[in-house]
Amino acid sequence: MNRATTIQKENHHAMGLVWISFIAFISLGLPDGLLGVAWPGIRRHFNLPVDALGMVLVTGTAGYMLSSFFCGVLIRRLGVGGLLSLSCAATASALFAYASTPVWWLFIVFAAVGGLGAGAIDAGINTFAAKHHSTRMMQWLHASFGVGITLGPVIMTIGISVTSHWEIGYFFVSIAQGMLAVIFLFTKGMWEGITVNHGDGHQADNEAPLTETIRKMHALLSVLMFFIYTGVELGVGLWACSLLTESRGVAPKVAGIITGGYWAMFTLGRILAGWYTRKIDPQSLIYVSVSFAIVGIGILWLDFGQVMSIIGIALAGFAGAPIFPSLVSDTESRVGVRHQANTIGMQIAAAGLGAALVPAIAGVLARIYGLEAIPFFLLIALVLLLLSFVFSHFHLENNENSNR
Repeated sequence: MNRATTIQKENHHAMGLVWISFIAFISLGLPDGLLGVAWPGIRRHFNLPVDALGMVLVTGTAGYMLSSFFCGVLIRRLGVGGLLSLSCAATASALFAYASTPVWWLFIVFAAVGGLGAGAIDAGINTFAAKHHSTRMMQWLHASFGVGITLGPVIMTIGISVTSHWEIGYFFVSIAQGMLAVIFLFTKGMWEGITVNHGDGHQADNEAPLTETIRKMHALLSVLMFFIYTGVELGVGLWACSLLTESRGVAPKVAGIITGGYWAMFTLGRILAGWYTRKIDPQSLIYVSVSFAIVGIGILWLDFGQVMSIIGIALAGFAGAPIFPSLVSDTESRVGVRHQANTIGMQIAAAGLGAALVPAIAGVLARIYGLEAIPFFLLIALVLLLLSFVFSHFHLENNENSNR
């Protein structure tokens, strides 16, 4: 009876943590969704060139990668709940600083602080989810990130429309992040002692050393794919508003809604992916998703008019949404079980780096060739992603055939 009660209590705690995990991923997406809509106003406020966005992305990513790298140590010292609480407090303080600082260099400094918080949230929740939840649940957790990054542009657009100031959006979300920090602080005990595993994976008995994994072509191609994909995903969200308003004559309010619509379609794509992942294998889903994302960005690049640009952005968001979780699920088939854990860690690090560098490179190209260079650059990147994925499986199949 006592054992049954204990198991029931653990299951209740586990379900509670599922909902808290959703909240954590929503909070992770909110700041990313704000920046794309706010950037034109930020750039005017500080009198910056168009590619100064790269400074925010690079410093934020440095913090993100640092906290992600040491996530295991932080979890052992603080626990998952304590880490999430501290991380949300860091992002709240960064967002508040964005809205209140009068100087650009402080904005950059707090971008690193926000990156530290975001990296710890991302790595902490993914680590917990990988141990205790299924691949299907992982898809939906990442969909909740899409909810946050969809709400971000909406919040910022409403704030600008009502007050004519981009700062109000950051103030509002900083308060929400602070409230989440309190929630995680008071529920931190729930994260400890959960032993029920709802996942469908397994632990390799003989994991390869990191130095061996780094020398594997399959692992390096996987790292490249995550670098490209995350950069394109965030690149569209960050630059769509600037492209539409400054190059194609779309009203700022409408462009803000379109940017929010991109992330809304992105979220919808991941929600639906959670339902049909049992009917289609990750490899096939990746081929279909990347192909249609290429079509969407191609439509945006060709610029057949405002309506077609909107369709292209929406298609890119919807089609690209399942790629990241599917690439994670497909990791074992690309690199083998011995290299799976090492490769996943390398992939997450590469994703953070790509999220900063690819949009930053797009900004440099926009300064040199104009904003219309951005969709062409993103199109080439997606084609490279598809070729990398094809080659990774082709290379693996050749190796397997040669070993027979």
